[in-house]
Amino acid sequence: MTFEPVNIPTPSAERVVLQNGIVVYLLADAELPLVTVSAMIRTGSIYEPAAKIGLAELTGTLMRTGGTERMTGEQVDETLEYLAANVSIGIGVESGSATLDILKKDFRLGLTIFADLLRRPAFDTAKMERAKHQALEAIRRRNDNPAGITGREFRKLLYGADHPFGRESTTATVSRITRDDLVAFHRASVTPTGLILAVSGDFDKQDMLVALRQAFEDWPATPVTLPAIPPPTPATSATGRSVFIVPRNLTQTHLRIGQLSVRENDPDYFALALLDDILGGNSFTSRLFRDVRNRQGLAYSVGSALRPGHLVPGAFLLHALTRAPATYQALNSMLEQFDRLRKEPVSDLELQQAKDAFLNSFVFSFADAGQVVSRLMELEYYGLPPDFLQQFREGVVRLTKEDLLRVAQKHLDPGRLVILAVGKAEDFEKPLTTFGHVTILSLKPG
Repeated sequence: MTFEPVNIPTPSAERVVLQNGIVVYLLADAELPLVTVSAMIRTGSIYEPAAKIGLAELTGTLMRTGGTERMTGEQVDETLEYLAANVSIGIGVESGSATLDILKKDFRLGLTIFADLLRRPAFDTAKMERAKHQALEAIRRRNDNPAGITGREFRKLLYGADHPFGRESTTATVSRITRDDLVAFHRASVTPTGLILAVSGDFDKQDMLVALRQAFEDWPATPVTLPAIPPPTPATSATGRSVFIVPRNLTQTHLRIGQLSVRENDPDYFALALLDDILGGNSFTSRLFRDVRNRQGLAYSVGSALRPGHLVPGAFLLHALTRAPATYQALNSMLEQFDRLRKEPVSDLELQQAKDAFLNSFVFSFADAGQVVSRLMELEYYGLPPDFLQQFREGVVRLTKEDLLRVAQKHLDPGRLVILAVGKAEDFEKPLTTFGHVTILSLKPG
């Protein structure tokens, strides 16, 4: 049987810009007497000074826990607990985020607290010292986690150890952070012109706009000046693939393979997303899962991931966790499957399964009003058109096997691959020099 493609209508939210430049997306949903306000803030750890790495994360933590000009952190927590409300605030790598979840009847009070935490954080000194101590303790213990080591070291290899997307905090960078640094970072990066809000739940539009204007519109608009992000400097060899080993006394090996890839607005992004799905993104039907795990029994877990870039190129990654004596064979099989994408078209069945997986999951991108406005907020933050997901869907439908082969040959380059193994090299059945020049990495203490 054959069926016509299903046309999935997407709910439309309203976009409003407050006088001071704050962008607001609104979509009412009266199913439950709840209101959610989410925010994205144009900031991130990529913009913190190199001498004080960890500043952005600490700023986000203290914005939530350090109180406001009118309430202590304890008073904020007690009030939110009494209201059965939740507020979260954090600053990640390339954005800040904040969320308020609250009952409709308590919304005005919750919004007042939420706005104060964003606009007027007190950065309590005692809370700052506690947060710094926790950050320093995490740095001290981070080399105890092999998965964490793999992720951090691979980012350094892919982007450069001193690149904003590759660098990491140390005891020295965190220790020198002061309260004045938190205040200055907040003042420079948390401003109306860098703030986008997404509001969903049970509310009247006009009443909501009145409340938002009262909470935010007297906040003076100031331009956000962000430092430029330099291009990545991957640790690739002029003669071919680069292999790096982090010696750890483990019975398993954590493998990571990858290269820089495209930004999300690249025309070939849709095809690369399907290639990722076929290679290892869709675990149970993917080539890596069926070959490396099921057929050969070489890995506990194996897969791939396409991480689209926004400010810099993204990454196309393969990953596996294997027993140490199977490291060579697992790595060889993963590379063979990677090369195979460039050498021959995918099968009709693989293409259809990948398309079906995406198209069947597309509707869940709009499962509720909160997802709709959050998605629109994220698209605007990264400069993508509001109909980007619809473009993605239409682009996926049009793709052919020939398109995927062309894109694989254009963007997947075995000579640019960075290979990282975290484990006990003495237990590998063969040396990894077959795959490229091997460099032994030493972990730096915090």
